[in-house]
Amino acid sequence: MELIIVESPTKATTLSRFLGKDYSVEATMGHVKDLPKSELGIDLKNNFKPQYLIIAKREGTIKKIKNQAKKAKEIFLATDPDREGEAISAHIKDFLLDAKLKEEKIKRIVFHEITQEAVEEAIKNPREIDLHLVNAQVARRVLDRLVGYKLSPLLWRKVRRGLSAGRVQSVTVRLIVEREREIEAFKAQEYWEIYCQLESKKAKKNNLFSVQLIKKDNKLIEIKNSKEAKSIVEDLKKEDYQVFDVRKREVIKSPYPPFTTSTMTQAGARIFGWSAKKTMTIAQRLYEEGLITYHRTDSTNIAQVAIEKVRSFIQKEYGEAYLPEKPRFYKTTSKVAQEAHEAVRPTHLEAKVEGRNGKFGKDEEILYTLIWKRFVACQVNPSIYDETTIDVATLKESYLLRASGQILKFDGWRKIIPAKKDTEEEVIVLPEVEKEEPLTLIKVDSQQKFTEPPARYNEASLIKTLEKLGIGRPSTYAPTISTIRMRNYVEKEEGKFLPTPIGIAVNDFLIGNFPDVFEYKFTAEMEDDLDKIANGEDKWAGIIKTFWDPFEKKLEVVGEKAKRVKIETEKLGKKCPECKEGELVIRIGRFGKFISCSRFPDCRYTEKYLEKVGKKCPECKVGEMIVKKTRTGRNFFGCSRYPECDWASWRKPEEKPQQNK
Repeated sequence: MELIIVESPTKATTLSRFLGKDYSVEATMGHVKDLPKSELGIDLKNNFKPQYLIIAKREGTIKKIKNQAKKAKEIFLATDPDREGEAISAHIKDFLLDAKLKEEKIKRIVFHEITQEAVEEAIKNPREIDLHLVNAQVARRVLDRLVGYKLSPLLWRKVRRGLSAGRVQSVTVRLIVEREREIEAFKAQEYWEIYCQLESKKAKKNNLFSVQLIKKDNKLIEIKNSKEAKSIVEDLKKEDYQVFDVRKREVIKSPYPPFTTSTMTQAGARIFGWSAKKTMTIAQRLYEEGLITYHRTDSTNIAQVAIEKVRSFIQKEYGEAYLPEKPRFYKTTSKVAQEAHEAVRPTHLEAKVEGRNGKFGKDEEILYTLIWKRFVACQVNPSIYDETTIDVATLKESYLLRASGQILKFDGWRKIIPAKKDTEEEVIVLPEVEKEEPLTLIKVDSQQKFTEPPARYNEASLIKTLEKLGIGRPSTYAPTISTIRMRNYVEKEEGKFLPTPIGIAVNDFLIGNFPDVFEYKFTAEMEDDLDKIANGEDKWAGIIKTFWDPFEKKLEVVGEKAKRVKIETEKLGKKCPECKEGELVIRIGRFGKFISCSRFPDCRYTEKYLEKVGKKCPECKVGEMIVKKTRTGRNFFGCSRYPECDWASWRKPEEKPQQNK
């Protein structure tokens, strides 16, 4: 018998389906060792050596694996192909060696898809455990523990008890706080746009078209107020118009690259409104069932065999016109040679997800379809458009107006991903006009506009920004966002992130006292250092020491000299009903918002905070529909009369929520 060790039971079940009776597959249930919860667990005087302990609830799992390993001819460590997976394999190997098993029996295998072909190929080509990857995981764990364990008590003393800090999480909160301050500081500027509807007498169809005013006297025009707009409108009403120039060109639009973790979670947020955590959870199920390749990747690489299969599929299903002469390859941005995985793609193009043994629902089906389409489309010919630009000139004053339009000539990859399913591409069809052709004015339209403040981050734009800045890695985006929401540092409103008073207070304290540690460039450079460790280019202890020495000194100075930060509270304009002196304010606690007296702790009056939606409960018709939170911080809607009425729904009502204060 051969023993294969993986992380999850689902992955074990999938492997067992095609490996046969000669193989036994056991799951570790995740990490088996970790740093202790109640102490630092790092020997600061001995090169930051981590003091890993067996996770208590994994002791039975380890015992079972040891017993199975003693019966096996060979043991294959088949945990995930990344830093965390490599560390789990290293820890399991240590346990097996402690149990007196021969080292030559223990082999590491790696595959990026759970298919029979990939696993059999991996078994034929085992390797040693990659200690560079293990060291990179250790370095990340030690670094994050030092930051979190040392800063959290400081936050307790200087801000509020129960708070915690994280190296990447705190930088993510900083992004959201700074964006909110940009929005608050923004002052809208008025401007006007002017359009003329014109008619071509010669055109046989689409003879009416709209042009926008762009220049006067060959200079870009800026219209700042209604007076200027009105004056120009009056000028344009008196004008004669003719075609100044007609430009035509062919526009070729190439398909998107196949998904990485980042682009997949962005698409999940943009198209379905999903959180990064939800997208990754669904992708995990698809991967463990053998339907997609490994979903934690920053690579757009595609295996040669997969390219050959998809090209054959395209030719058969869509025809020669859609098949490029040569395969299309995409440049990957991965900085870690050992982690240069494939992109996220389906393992079998003919595989179906619908109703798969009752395991999958609609969410799995639509994410799989999205991944499938993105992969197939990336190897299809470009879409081709005919683009026309018409410049129109006035004959009295020197005004120039312009219209642009596109007509789809060949759909190409858009046959797989129509524009309406992804990004809206507005199609404006213009008439066939000739240079110097006279045009008839139908009407002039002026529109008042105001400059917009920068938008709050949503899931997609936040992940895109983190990736652009080099903060975090594919496996960290979803847990980072989940963590800052659970800690009540940020909250979501209509799909956008905004900081809470606690988040602002923590951010201001950390940035004010540790500007280097939570600076974007420093955080990105630290990620690069971790990548260098993974590539064997640097020693992890040295990198940690370079960080720790100045950080330790700064901790001491801040602990002694930094002032306590006050958390701003939202006032309700009502006196405390208990002490009659304080004012009622909204605070954020461990379980969300609550109302209390501003004189806390002298007055301990509190009451529940109900965020009303402005509608009656659809079930009991008596209670109010209110916003509630799950333990993980996710919003849902319920009845204010709970537990008398237990109506609840994930779905957001159409009306904008109103707050009951």
